Amino acid sequence: MGNNETVSRPSTTRAPRLDQVCAAAVDVARDGLAEVDPADVGEHLAAVAEGERLVTHFFECRMAGYRGWRWAVTVTRVPRSRTVTICETVLLPGPDAMLAPGWLPWHERLQPGDLGVGDLLPAPADDERLVPGYLLSDDPAVEETAWELGLGRSRVMSREGRIDTAQRWYDGDHGPEAPISAAAPRAARCGTCGFYLPLAGSLRQAFGVCGNFYAPDDGRAVSADHGCGAHSETLTESAETPVDELPTVYDDSAVEAVAVSRAAGSVEAGEPAEQYGHS
Repeated sequence: MGNNETVSRPSTTRAPRLDQVCAAAVDVARDGLAEVDPADVGEHLAAVAEGERLVTHFFECRMAGYRGWRWAVTVTRVPRSRTVTICETVLLPGPDAMLAPGWLPWHERLQPGDLGVGDLLPAPADDERLVPGYLLSDDPAVEETAWELGLGRSRVMSREGRIDTAQRWYDGDHGPEAPISAAAPRAARCGTCGFYLPLAGSLRQAFGVCGNFYAPDDGRAVSADHGCGAHSETLTESAETPVDELPTVYDDSAVEAVAVSRAAGSVEAGEPAEQYGHS
């Protein structure tokens, strides 16, 4: 290797060395929990080096409702001194601790159906489902009213919002995979039903509103390939023939011969008896 060549070595961070004086100060660390009920402090679990002459002692927590939690007491000392002092005490969750679910903002905790009578649900200003009404859109209904700046709606659904809505409706109880749709006749699809009211705009080709009073989806948005037994043309698709229109059928497989007697003095009295079939 020449003198002009240099060797680059990866930088490594050395783990802090456990200070033996601080590590041995278990009783000092336990005394730091003087304000805690002694019955709530269990056995000493470990001593972990946090930095130079800085060690955290962990004790078992026996408080009810804190299974798996640990008391943590951090101690330190000045250089060339054997006197250990306490920095802080805190209760921390251990690897097996029971923790509450992570906090979520209120608008992320809401579920469909949570909004009740009298509740207010303002849409966030940065809601990605909405865009200003004056922006051009791929929705023809929006483009037709875009010139009404200041007269129409201040915000309308964005393309992402409409796609999300369409997918949610299609995968829900009013799409083609719903149990009532799967059980309906194959030809009984909403798109061919006389009670189907198509939506306006870009959703018109795939969704409409059911207007059949007797249908379970009355007043709800349904996909064009949804279906139910209340289809307007269901009766005309029946292949059965009414009973009163069936042809009359005679069974001639069994015939019984019956002798017919002649009245005395009649012309037929001298003729041989005729045989008639009696079924």
